[in-house]
Amino acid sequence: MTRLRSALWLPIFGELAEPAVVARLAAEAEEAGWHGVFVWDHLRWRAPVSHVADPWITLAAVAAVTDNLRLGPMITPLARRRPSIVAKETATLDRLGGGRLTLGAGLGSDRFAGEWRATGEELDDRRRGQMLDESLEILAAAWSGMPVHHHGEHYTVDGLAFLPRPVQRPGVPVWVAGFPGNAKPMRRAAQYDGFFPVNLEHPDQVAETAAAIADLRQQKASPYDIAVALPPSADPTPYANAGATWWLTEFSPETVTLDEVRGVLRDGPKTSEGPL
Repeated sequence: MTRLRSALWLPIFGELAEPAVVARLAAEAEEAGWHGVFVWDHLRWRAPVSHVADPWITLAAVAAVTDNLRLGPMITPLARRRPSIVAKETATLDRLGGGRLTLGAGLGSDRFAGEWRATGEELDDRRRGQMLDESLEILAAAWSGMPVHHHGEHYTVDGLAFLPRPVQRPGVPVWVAGFPGNAKPMRRAAQYDGFFPVNLEHPDQVAETAAAIADLRQQKASPYDIAVALPPSADPTPYANAGATWWLTEFSPETVTLDEVRGVLRDGPKTSEGPL
C-alpha cells in the first residue's frame, strides 16, 4: 500500500478569493500536518459565484508563509496561457517556495462557466491538446536553463534562456489531468510526473489507470504520483490500495466557505491508514 499524502484543494472563489485568507489557511494547514495546498485556476465560475482569485498571486502568498507544503495550480489549462510567461512564473514561484511547486496541467473546459468563449480562447479540444503538448515541451526546455529553440504550430521561442532555473531538478513536477480510461491524456501523463484523474467514480479506475501508466512508462524508475479528488467524508484507503499517492479534498465550488475549509483543516489530514 502506498502512503497517501493529503492536500487541501481549494476553489478560490467567494470568501476564498482573498489571497491573504488562503495564505492564512495554508499556514494553519501546515501546522495541522497537511502535506499540500492546491488551488483552482479559473477566470470565472457559474452563478452564484462572482468573486474569483488569480491562482499565481494566491500561490505566491501561500509560498511566502509556509515552509513544507507542496503547492500548485490544479489544474491550469495551458492552452490559454503563453508558455514563455508560465516558464517565468513557475520558476519564480518554485524559487520563492524553496522547491515545492507542482504544476497541474490539462485541457480545461468551457462547459462550466463559458470563460473560454467569453475571452475568445481556442474551443477545439484537438487544437487545445496540441497547444498543451507544445507548452509542456517548452516548459521542460525552459526549466533546463539552456536557450530554448522552439518553432511549433502554436508557439515560438527563439533562443531565450529562462534564468534563474527552478530549485527542483530537472524541473517542476508536472501532473497531467484527464479522464480515467481515456488513452490520450494517459499517454501524455506517462511522459511526466503524475496523473490527476478527473470524475473518478470507483477505486478500480485508479488501479486500472496505475497499471496502464506503469505499462506506458516501462523502465522509468522515477517516482510517480496519482492524485485523487475525494470529499472530506470519503475513506481514501481503497484508493491508496489501488495506487493513489495523494488525496485532494474536494469542496463544492458554488457553496465552499471559509468555515467549511477551516473545519476540514482542523480535523487533520488523512493517510491510507486514517488520520495522522
